[in-house]
Amino acid sequence: MTATRPELLPALTLAYVGDAVHDLYVREWLVRQGGAQPAGRLHRAATAYVRAGAQAAALRALLPELSPVEADIVRRGRNARPAHAPRGADAAEYQAATAFEALVGYLYLSGQRERLRAVLARAVAHAGEGQPAR
Repeated sequence: MTATRPELLPALTLAYVGDAVHDLYVREWLVRQGGAQPAGRLHRAATAYVRAGAQAAALRALLPELSPVEADIVRRGRNARPAHAPRGADAAEYQAATAFEALVGYLYLSGQRERLRAVLARAVAHAGEGQPAR
């Protein structure tokens, strides 16, 4: 199991990387959208996009367009057994969020930057549908 073959990494390892990549993408996107805002306001806005519910919803929207390899990564991520679900997320929602993060981690580690950008942009757009205007 090496980073040169990310599909061989454990799903929770992919999710660990994917969580950081998704969080950074959302933070950068928010700064580009809203200019100079207080860090506390940016943090509160970011949590609406990176919370388990938003990630699970993004995954549901992406499912029909996943490649077979991506679908396998998502399945493995959904079936992984994390230590515990965070506050405010039920088990199924958290499993779907972990699957989304595993997909993002896989795309990042496999160097599929265009596909990664497309997935993250779609996730932000999908999560943003329910957000108030900034």
